[in-house]
Amino acid sequence: MSKNLFWLSDEQWVRIEPRLPTGVRGKERVDDRRVISGIVHVLKSGCRWCDCPEAYGPSTTIYNRFVRWARRGVWENLFRELAGNGRSADTQMIDSTHVKAHRSAAGGKGGSKSRRLAAQEEGATRRYTHSQMLKAAFSPSS
Repeated sequence: MSKNLFWLSDEQWVRIEPRLPTGVRGKERVDDRRVISGIVHVLKSGCRWCDCPEAYGPSTTIYNRFVRWARRGVWENLFRELAGNGRSADTQMIDSTHVKAHRSAAGGKGGSKSRRLAAQEEGATRRYTHSQMLKAAFSPSS
């Protein structure tokens, strides 16, 4: 096993296992602990599902389990139950390193219309977007 792989500890598994779905339709599920460790590894590392190390099993199994359980609300219920047993069920935190804005968020107009009008009245410099520049370049008055 690689030292960079994530594996659920015995203590973590004891808390998680009783909360997993038991109604299995069709084929029996493969090793839940291995698959969930693989899901956590992908989520922690940010790698693509198809790049998940083979030690966790087939990447399609890991991806399909994550998606199916997400649709059924298994992850949300698991999180709520485990968080409820922690220090505080009222307050949860998100690590800001995983909060990202789309690259176009930095250059948008933004702000309320009244604020823009107030800035315009005060003689503020107008910002031009790409479409405004094109419109000006191809207008008959130029």
